[in-house]
Amino acid sequence: MSKQQGATGTVDFEPEFIAALKEIFEEKIVFNRVLGLKIVTLAATGATGRIAMKPELVGHFSHNRVHGGVISAGLDAMGGLAVMAAIGARHIDEPPLQRLQRFAKLGTIDLRVDYLRPAVSEHLELQAEVLRLGSRVASVRMECRSASGELLSTGAAAYIIS
Repeated sequence: MSKQQGATGTVDFEPEFIAALKEIFEEKIVFNRVLGLKIVTLAATGATGRIAMKPELVGHFSHNRVHGGVISAGLDAMGGLAVMAAIGARHIDEPPLQRLQRFAKLGTIDLRVDYLRPAVSEHLELQAEVLRLGSRVASVRMECRSASGELLSTGAAAYIIS
């Protein structure tokens, strides 16, 4: 997970940067912990994650469907993580802890989610790709897929980064 191909070449994320980012994302952001959101891959231009199905995530009890808010929150979180990775890659010459401090001002300013199919799956695969990392705003697109790879939802978001 440490050496990833970026738009401008290979970016080597240090193990301590990855470990700290995982700790922030999976443990310190309490809502991500409630969702059970885990990082699968981390690259300079995007990230993938997974949410395991559990009864607390059901929104429609008679069909065992995942609540739409879980999908929306998961896509938003993955979009933010992808932006964090892109910022980390942009400032790779800085020490890992200094790069991690850059995430303090990160916030969602716009989020759109299109629900294409009911989310009934043993887990959700979430993917986010940074389309543009500007000096103040980042644009991201996201997807949510079932365990079998079926596209369930898509998303697009803008994040303030400064």
